[in-house]
Amino acid sequence: MRKIFLFFSAIAFILQSSNGQQCRFEKTNGLESATYFEAIDWYKNLDKQSAMVMVKEMGMSDAGYPIHIVMISKDGKFDPAQWHKQNKAVILINNGIHPGEPDGIDASMMLVRDIVLGKLQLPNNVTLAFIPVYNIGGCLNRNGYSRANQNGPKEYGFRGNAQNLDLNRDFTKCDSKEAKAFAQIFHLLDPDILMDNHVSDGADYQHTMTLLTSQYNKLGAGLGGWLKDSFEPQLYKGMAEKKWDMVPYVNFETETPDKGMEMFYDPPRYSSGYAALFQTIGFVPETHMLKPFKDRVLSTYALMQTMIEKTAVNASELIAQRNKAKAEVIKEKNRPLSWAVDTTQNSMITFKGYEQGLKPSDATGLQRMFYDRSKPFTKQVRFFNVFKPSNFVTAPSAYIIPQGWYAVVDLLKLNNVIVKQFSNDTLIEVEAYHIDDYKSLPRPYEKHHKNSAVKVSVLKQKIKFLKGDYFIPMNQAGNRYIIEMLEPTGDDSFFAWNFFDAVLQQKEGYSDYRWEDLAAEVLQSNPDLKNKLEEKKKSDPKFASNGSAQLDFIYKNSPYYEPGHNRYPVYRLL
Repeated sequence: MRKIFLFFSAIAFILQSSNGQQCRFEKTNGLESATYFEAIDWYKNLDKQSAMVMVKEMGMSDAGYPIHIVMISKDGKFDPAQWHKQNKAVILINNGIHPGEPDGIDASMMLVRDIVLGKLQLPNNVTLAFIPVYNIGGCLNRNGYSRANQNGPKEYGFRGNAQNLDLNRDFTKCDSKEAKAFAQIFHLLDPDILMDNHVSDGADYQHTMTLLTSQYNKLGAGLGGWLKDSFEPQLYKGMAEKKWDMVPYVNFETETPDKGMEMFYDPPRYSSGYAALFQTIGFVPETHMLKPFKDRVLSTYALMQTMIEKTAVNASELIAQRNKAKAEVIKEKNRPLSWAVDTTQNSMITFKGYEQGLKPSDATGLQRMFYDRSKPFTKQVRFFNVFKPSNFVTAPSAYIIPQGWYAVVDLLKLNNVIVKQFSNDTLIEVEAYHIDDYKSLPRPYEKHHKNSAVKVSVLKQKIKFLKGDYFIPMNQAGNRYIIEMLEPTGDDSFFAWNFFDAVLQQKEGYSDYRWEDLAAEVLQSNPDLKNKLEEKKKSDPKFASNGSAQLDFIYKNSPYYEPGHNRYPVYRLL
């Protein structure tokens, strides 16, 4: 019965499509992009007409509209857990995170329709899920000016969401409702591949499509090596066969490529960096902003088509490599938190660019740089795509977080982290970090004054934890996410994003005149502290002449000083 239903659904849809079911992009010959409401209605219509398509709401946006997910399954079954049990590869495609870059919105609408029509065959071993429009608030804020460097469409959305947040910086801190909804979608699907469609900024060159790929090294030798040496080259070959010469994401603007190109570093705040925390391969297609909108959309369509084709061919190996990587993460003891480009290693890529020149500016009258499209070139360019790890940490057997830090605990739970709670008050010896130094941005970045250059020292302390405090065992699939988010020196850790800034403020103090008498009593009862004070005075003349500094030194080495000041409230159980 299901096969008969699928057959007649497809026939009905073909008949309707032949009577003019085209999206705005097609009706305007590639000049205009669909609105938010047009895109959602498009998929709802496909859902009604085809048993291969299911549209559902998952979470809200800051704009007050629900986030939708569109699932495409050849057999009309939409249980992601069953997809994985059946060894089907799952691809999640995100569109409109920056609605001023709408190429993926329109390309995905046509791709899903063509699968339903049978113009494209969805392989039996691949399932798809699309977020039609992720940044709904930005998509509703349509204009024709905010992307000054971009060649079409006539109107498009705005980069910031309803809170004016860049959602491609929000995947770990989750300031937006969108990011929380994405985490729910991501963990429901557990995708093998994530595609997050974008449009580039930066230099001018001949390529229409560029591709930012998950940093191989972060995925591990097995999965990352397979991606680099086997799967990714097939994507480039497949695109070339479709007459789209693709190149890695061009990570320079006014520089020439003679010095080489560096692979983009994608920490977890970005979609591809977030996906890598869970051993999902992330791709960020970046079409070239100066190419016509029509060409950009068609190349995005071609890349999604190629991704489906190559995933089908490699599904078994992809799934096997990813399962192996997941198992390794659970056992992994040492984990790097930082990465830097290794300038001693590179591959070679074919880059098709334009010569640069200088001419008087029509705007300022001064000399300006321009790309001379009458002078195209093709050359071999060094591509630095190997990263060196640093800042290694040893995973504890568990982390402990007092329940007062529920904002962090809630995000851990959102990301499928297993947490337990103490059933009684408990005294435990743990490793505690002391925040010795850090720097904060003087101006806000994505609603935060981000912390960096964090330096810590380690103390072993017996601390009383209360009934209800959280215990996070480190024997689970989310280990890498847990470490990157809870270790304070991580690039995108919760500490970096100011979740724990309250401990950096001292809550109690003293008046000098009152502390003078107590300080003398402290020194009298603590000869070791008195000796330390005298040694510091001998070695530091400025300190010796500064009474306030000496009183502060005594205070911070006395029982009167609050133990929680600058003590990081995530504890390590070894």
